[in-house]
Amino acid sequence: MTITLPKIKLAERMSRLGTETAFEVLARAKALEAQGESIVHLEIGEPDFDTPKNIVDAGIQALRDGYTHYGPANGMPDAREVVADYVSRTRGIECGADEVTIVPGGKPTMFYAMLALIDAGDEVIYPNPGFPIYESMINFVNGKAVPCPLREVNGFALDPQDLISRITPKTKMVILNSPANPTGGVTERAELEAVIKALKDYPDIWILSDEIYSRMLYDNIEHVSPMQDPEIRDRVILLDGWSKTYAMTGWRMGFGVMRPDLAESFTKLMVNSNSCTASFSQRAGMEALAGDQSGVDAMLAEFDVRRKHIVKLLNDIPGVNCHLPVGAFYVFPNIKEFGLSSIDMQDRILSEAGVACLAGTSFGAEGEGYIRFSYANSIEKIEEGVGRVRRFLETL
Repeated sequence: MTITLPKIKLAERMSRLGTETAFEVLARAKALEAQGESIVHLEIGEPDFDTPKNIVDAGIQALRDGYTHYGPANGMPDAREVVADYVSRTRGIECGADEVTIVPGGKPTMFYAMLALIDAGDEVIYPNPGFPIYESMINFVNGKAVPCPLREVNGFALDPQDLISRITPKTKMVILNSPANPTGGVTERAELEAVIKALKDYPDIWILSDEIYSRMLYDNIEHVSPMQDPEIRDRVILLDGWSKTYAMTGWRMGFGVMRPDLAESFTKLMVNSNSCTASFSQRAGMEALAGDQSGVDAMLAEFDVRRKHIVKLLNDIPGVNCHLPVGAFYVFPNIKEFGLSSIDMQDRILSEAGVACLAGTSFGAEGEGYIRFSYANSIEKIEEGVGRVRRFLETL
């Protein structure tokens, strides 16, 4: 017997909550595979490599050593020390453990920053196209989302004047993301310094600096962080973690670095939501940051090969123009010449070509006319996937 349940009356705030389309497309692709369809996965932002053995071994040993219980809400003290040392080394700054909060993934740092700092009506400037959870969280806390376009003509790097022109008396936060998802664009030192110089005149504006792809840079590009400027550091929240660099997406770990009094507020939010990050995962994370880095180096070298290869394959398709990214593991080809919207292109490439990709508009309105491919897959799969896309586009 089928029981029809009454419709749930959700709280109004739920209507303001967005989603991450990558997981929706992944589910649709998996459903097609279950029906016997052949699908090439170029949609999900996840390294196809396994977590390096030394990190896995550390996690296994931690389980055997009894790291299966609650830990401190802000992270185990020795794990926070390791993170502080890592940040000090990679950003060339002095960082203390009292500035670190370890959380289950990258998104909690975004969410907690909004919950702790953004009141209704406060404006938050964010990159567009950009990671969709930025806009979702801004809307959820009833802030005002102010998109700052990232343009292909600039290599999808941030144009400082674009951002500065959007500052108003209501601006409370600026979100920076370099290297960027979905474009692979990188904001280099001169552009970042121009933004920081302007923000020094606005002492009430916070900076959320999403640096989750900070190790994924090519062509000898240097990573720069706003946290490196001592005059503005006390207004910077650095977001980083283990998922991308160390192929640890399933371990669910990220960290935020910020002034100690704000870190206390993050800890309170952890207490009220997740309690703590898994203790054994933190032991593995300590090994990741402080141990052998050869697994990371090998992964980045392979990503570099794939990056150049997929861009060449895409640019060989008549009507497609693909900028060569210098960070992360995504390409963002321009498909405007084909006359289809980005969402139509995404859906038809999946249903007619058997390739899972993402519409550029999954990352904001400025993504119209583009689609995103992740090259976190083998050369063989990339060639097969782009070949299928080419054959489909030739029919339009």
